[in-house]
Amino acid sequence: MSVLVVGSVALDSIETPFGSAKSALGGSATYISAAASYFTAPIRLVGVVGGDFPKSGIEFLEARGVDLEGLEIIKSGRTFHWSGKYHYDLNNRDTLATDLNVFEKFDPKIPEKYKKSSYVCLGNIDPVLQRRVLEQIERPRLVICDTMNFWIEGKNAELRETLKAIDVVILNDSEARLLSKEPNLIKSARVIRGMGPKIVIIKKGEHGALLITEQTVFSAPAYPMENIFDPTGAGDTFAGGFVGWLGKTDDLSEENLKRAVIYGSAMASFCVEKFSVDGLADLTPLQIQDRFRAFRELSRFDED
Repeated sequence: MSVLVVGSVALDSIETPFGSAKSALGGSATYISAAASYFTAPIRLVGVVGGDFPKSGIEFLEARGVDLEGLEIIKSGRTFHWSGKYHYDLNNRDTLATDLNVFEKFDPKIPEKYKKSSYVCLGNIDPVLQRRVLEQIERPRLVICDTMNFWIEGKNAELRETLKAIDVVILNDSEARLLSKEPNLIKSARVIRGMGPKIVIIKKGEHGALLITEQTVFSAPAYPMENIFDPTGAGDTFAGGFVGWLGKTDDLSEENLKRAVIYGSAMASFCVEKFSVDGLADLTPLQIQDRFRAFRELSRFDED
């Protein structure tokens, strides 16, 4: 099944206690597309970059089979650049610079052949733009969107309008509490479901993720990592694995949604093992399946 991904394509400069990377490939659409490409095709990317975007970035996405007809290249401009520094507690980071550059005036234009995409994954962009994308799509089977504190606080009304039009929202625990004004995550998910999405996924970082639907509360474990080099893009990679598995199976049952959460978590665990997208560059189906099984074993036990 076809998957449409709309979001940022960026160059990130990252420093962690374990190393650094300068102007490395990043952006929500990049991570989502790379992760989803391991499960289904075609993956269709819509984003914008400047004339400074490296050829290696294009080659990486093309090598993963990502359709780049929707990638706009403004040769006179510069690519969105983010710079950040992580602390030893990798849940905490300092943003050193955010240069939107060509992304500041990003206006998603959906190519004709993308308009009948079955699955739509909207990266963390302005909710007005997310809604503008949906206005150009013809009856998608499932729409997934990510959001963040910046939009929850700065464009709350616009975000709530967008939530009415989507099926799945993915956000982290602090964002869920901020949006719902509920400290308890189960109550928080119920409030958010009342805003429109039938399915709420709450990421809890090193503590796993929650999947909440009308009938299900599923708690997915986090993979016990010994080596985490760069958490940048982990959430987007999770979304990519999630939508990729659903695109592969075209099964929206409760049990398959749980599997999709585990596949998303598995892909995120590969992502954080290396800088930038390097952890997603050369995975094999066997590696992904082994990691999926490892997740399953984390919380399996026998009755007495």
